[in-house]
Amino acid sequence: MITNVSLVSVWVKDQDASLAFYTDVLGFEVGDDVRLAEDFRWLTVVHPSQPELHLHLTTPGPPLSDELQQAIHRSLDGGGMPGVGLTVDDCRATYEQLKAKGVTFLQEPAERPYGVEALLRDNSGNWMVMVERRPYDPDAMTVEDLEGAGLPDQN
Repeated sequence: MITNVSLVSVWVKDQDASLAFYTDVLGFEVGDDVRLAEDFRWLTVVHPSQPELHLHLTTPGPPLSDELQQAIHRSLDGGGMPGVGLTVDDCRATYEQLKAKGVTFLQEPAERPYGVEALLRDNSGNWMVMVERRPYDPDAMTVEDLEGAGLPDQN
């Protein structure tokens, strides 16, 4: 029986730079950092409040085809890869803290029916959603409620 989700992979350009971003900027901790071969490193980070969920920071490589590796690199370079969703206590305060650390935001904190939401990029170009959640009724939501939500223009 499946009991939970324990691992989510996030494509990154450089594992060392991404490790620094996720730990020094976002507050994650090193989960696993193991060299399994000369050209393969198993690297994960965990959030202190959710240590059972590892984010696997991985670079595109074998056994992926050359075409798929190139496509992932192009998507990272273009800033179009989705990353992960982050829950925060105070979206506006966290936005200010991360902006002061040099994090690129695609969308400033905005009111949504489900809470306050902001979109940011990690240092590899993955976009991430940051949400301060509040109770809501999904059945009562309308398209107008979501106006302006979603991934903004990529440029």
